[in-house]
This record gives sequence, structure tokens and C-alpha cells, in this order.
Amino acid sequence: MQQFKRFIPLIAFSAFGLLLWWALTSERDIQAIPSPLIGKPVPSFELPSLQTSEAKLNNSVFEGRVSLLNFWGSWCVVCIDEHPFLNDLAGRGINIIGVNYDDTDSDALAWLEQRGNPYSNVMAERSGQFVIDLGVYGAPETFLVDKQGIIRYKHVGQLTPELWAAEIEPLYKKLLSENH
Repeated sequence: MQQFKRFIPLIAFSAFGLLLWWALTSERDIQAIPSPLIGKPVPSFELPSLQTSEAKLNNSVFEGRVSLLNFWGSWCVVCIDEHPFLNDLAGRGINIIGVNYDDTDSDALAWLEQRGNPYSNVMAERSGQFVIDLGVYGAPETFLVDKQGIIRYKHVGQLTPELWAAEIEPLYKKLLSENH
């Protein structure tokens, strides 16, 4: 038994090395964080509109339209890079619903004023509950939601034209053609 204990650090180091090797060499997409919510309705919410805080928005924002649900903040550096592409998508008629979180309303509104507003609705997430309910890790993070409010896709990180063309647009078009 005493001799076995001598090898414990070597076994532990080898196991750590194998784990590190697997993490660095596997071809998995580290931004493709699976969501247990894929195929499930967007959790119920009621959030104030960023532009009109007296107005409350809820799951009805998804009814009848395939939508992107994009989490962002004026503090988010990556969101600055992503924003021109969101403006482009909105210009093509893509319905984008924004969720601004961990931000002040004045900073968020100034950010949209400066960079343009691609969102059909922008909600102010102040409690953090909706972020928790959706398992959002940070910003930007985007969900593709079908006409019935069902989550069909999740992306962590910046939306890019390449990602849109390769992964999201084909699914978006498929969801548009569904008659539900």
C-alpha cells in the first residue's frame, strides 16, 4: 500500500495531462454550449421596455414571428463588434428582440442612439431572473425562437455573417416556412 501511495501524484498528474490534451485537441466548438432549453418554450417573463419603462413586454413578443433574442450590454466590448451585423440583419427584415442587462438605462439608450437600434423590442433586464432562467453566461448571447416561442438554437458569443450563413440562416428559413 505504501508503494502505491508514491504513485498517486504521478497518476493525478497524468489524468490532468490527459484532460488538458483532450480539451486542447478536440475539434468541438467551445462556443457551442448546449442548452437544455432547446425545443422548449422561452421561460415566462415580463420585463420593462427599455424605451418606455411603463410598458411591460412578455412572451407575446414572439407570437407569429421567427425571432432572434439577443442579450447585450453597453459594457460589452464584443457587442460593439456584433452590432453592425445585427443592424444588417434588421435591415433584411429579421425580427430581433434585445435584452439589455447589467446596465443602466441611460447608458443603454445612449449606446443605441450612437450605433443604431436593430431591435423591434428592447427589454431592460434588471432583476437578473430572466438571464438565470435562460442560462445566459454573458453577452452577447443569442437564441433563435420560432413562431410559437420555442427556442430552436442558442449561440454564445458574437454573431457573424459566416456563422449566420452556415448555421443560423438555414434554420431560420426552415422555421419561416413552417405553418404553425
